[in-house]
Amino acid sequence: MVAYRNLGRSGLKITEITYGNWLTHGSQVENDTAKACVRAALDAGITSFDTADVYANTKAETVLGEALKGERRQSLEIFTKVFWPTGPGGANDMGLSRKHIMESIDGSLQRLQTDYVDLYQAHRWDHATPIEETMQAFADIVHAGKAHYIGVSEWTADQIRQGHALAQELRIPFVSNQPQYSALWRVIESEVVPTSQELGLSQIVWSPVAQGVLTGKYLPGQPAPEGSRGTDEKGGARMIGRFLENQEVLERVQKLRPVADELGLTMAQLAIAWVLQNQNVAAAIIGASRPEQVAENVKASGVEIPAELMSRIDEVLGDAVVTDPAETAKNSPSR
Repeated sequence: MVAYRNLGRSGLKITEITYGNWLTHGSQVENDTAKACVRAALDAGITSFDTADVYANTKAETVLGEALKGERRQSLEIFTKVFWPTGPGGANDMGLSRKHIMESIDGSLQRLQTDYVDLYQAHRWDHATPIEETMQAFADIVHAGKAHYIGVSEWTADQIRQGHALAQELRIPFVSNQPQYSALWRVIESEVVPTSQELGLSQIVWSPVAQGVLTGKYLPGQPAPEGSRGTDEKGGARMIGRFLENQEVLERVQKLRPVADELGLTMAQLAIAWVLQNQNVAAAIIGASRPEQVAENVKASGVEIPAELMSRIDEVLGDAVVTDPAETAKNSPSR
């Protein structure tokens, strides 16, 4: 079964492998398959589920709500997010203004068929709204019982520090950041992780397999496999393009196979286990287009990679790894 970790310094425990439905539910896979994937996650011991209002323009939340219907609510940890455009994309249909946050939480709760979420996250930093306004809105949501904890996604170390200071003043539990993190994408290590450790926040990381590149299925000099994310015209191909266009990355990833074999893991399991070696990581988010993918990937829970193999992974990937902390700021639109 999947192990649990505390989220930040809080008492909330979440499964170290969390099921997420970005790019899948409501878009890439049929609803029946999506529900089967959620059932596979539950059967494997996953109780933490991550979504966002923007995923498939609110449809992903609806699918997840239907899939979890009938489950004991107290036994689940449900996370969602607010920031990106939803609805018809009007002037107030995005961002972290009080108006958008207060309206968005009610919409999310309705779609998820629950009275509260365990974690409500600012999906990006909003350059157009004062941080004081944003954090006051989050505080009001927490005090109203609509969210238990507050988190953010893809905030820089400085932004996290600003948000944390206000959360302390407003007496609300700010416990997490949700960044992209994998053996190929390590931009949080030099600034975000040390700041989070100091302030008592954890990372809930997305794309631990680098949008599928670290599974090894994308071979150097060959087209992306049919039906893979690399051929998905709905957004997947755009996200993974940075890695697929670099043949050196694909060549280096293939050299990780002996490491996975030595540990008795698949390449995907190795990638997920790798991010979980970082003690500031509370959970790795996995997605799936088939139930059997969930059953396989949860086997990464509890795996300990020896120090010498961690060093070998570093040597194999070498300068193909992205480490520049400035990449985090690029993930938030400036206006």
